[in-house]
Amino acid sequence: MTSTGSLGNAPDTPRSICILRLSALGDCANVVPTIRTLQAAWPGVQISWIINRAEANLVADLPGVECIAYDKRGGRAAIRALKQQLAGRRFDALFNMHGSWRANRISMLVKADRRIGFDARRARDAQRLFVGERIPAIASRHVVDGFLAFAAKLGAREPVMDWRVPVSAADRAHVDVLLGTDTRELLLISPCSSHTRRNWLAERYAAAADHGAKKHGLRVVLVGGPSEIEQNMGHAIESAMAAPVLNLIGQTSLKQLLAMFDRGRVLITPDSGPAHMANASDIATISLHAATDPRRSGAYRCRDLCVDYFAEAARVYRNATPDRLKWGTRIEDDDGVMALIPVEAVTAKVDQAMKQTG
Repeated sequence: MTSTGSLGNAPDTPRSICILRLSALGDCANVVPTIRTLQAAWPGVQISWIINRAEANLVADLPGVECIAYDKRGGRAAIRALKQQLAGRRFDALFNMHGSWRANRISMLVKADRRIGFDARRARDAQRLFVGERIPAIASRHVVDGFLAFAAKLGAREPVMDWRVPVSAADRAHVDVLLGTDTRELLLISPCSSHTRRNWLAERYAAAADHGAKKHGLRVVLVGGPSEIEQNMGHAIESAMAAPVLNLIGQTSLKQLLAMFDRGRVLITPDSGPAHMANASDIATISLHAATDPRRSGAYRCRDLCVDYFAEAARVYRNATPDRLKWGTRIEDDDGVMALIPVEAVTAKVDQAMKQTG
């Protein structure tokens, strides 16, 4: 794809935009509404996205988007390969939507007429030195609203809140096989984050799952990736449950997980990639927060279902209120942080979700 430079008689109509957001999975899922917003404002805009190879598995087939995959484990060779891919190209705008030294270094490979970064509250690692403009400060703390501010900076001010990405018929068929013929509504539990101290306790997941099964007749299904930590968590939840459970941890790809969410009624998960991927479906997402602030990273479409013990964690571990902490602060001091969340707080949200979607 050949990018364009200056826009002649249409200076307010960008024709080529480069998005730089490498990771993490949840943040990349939350970039999708910004892309939809840009495409709605300017249907012919060319969008290129520099993204980590693993996260590209989720969004690489987004219509109208060129994913430029970067292997963060590849060292200097990966930087050279990326430089070759970008050689001779120039974009109307670069959105540096990733505040890190790695992203700063990569941003220097991108030639663009406008270089836009985060506002002072969101920027990290001296990003201001690598951009020419910043998004305006906005009242919302949420990462989604911060990403949308990049589109608004160019003039696309009508947000399109659509997280959907293509899911193949084969992936949906695989999920159908996994779930079998049981027609009960699904309570999905994706129990692990890549940050292990955001994970709730196995016995409490089990208690919440038993509540969903007994009170609402929900079929409990465990989902997640193939890591040893996730496998161990799944087995621990199974062992602690009274109700039957279908453990599918490690048996779905990212796209198949999206297909699973389309089949589900309720999802319980910590602040994790799946919590944000689930915005692409109608599933009621109960995200669990003590280590992180749900005002920043709660499941956006279901913020009323967030279980919020961040203020309690701030009091116990920082002797502060959330508003006194720097934006983006994580309270991941020890495994006791998520233990601040009682079972009753989660089961109450399960009951709320069932009333809302009944």
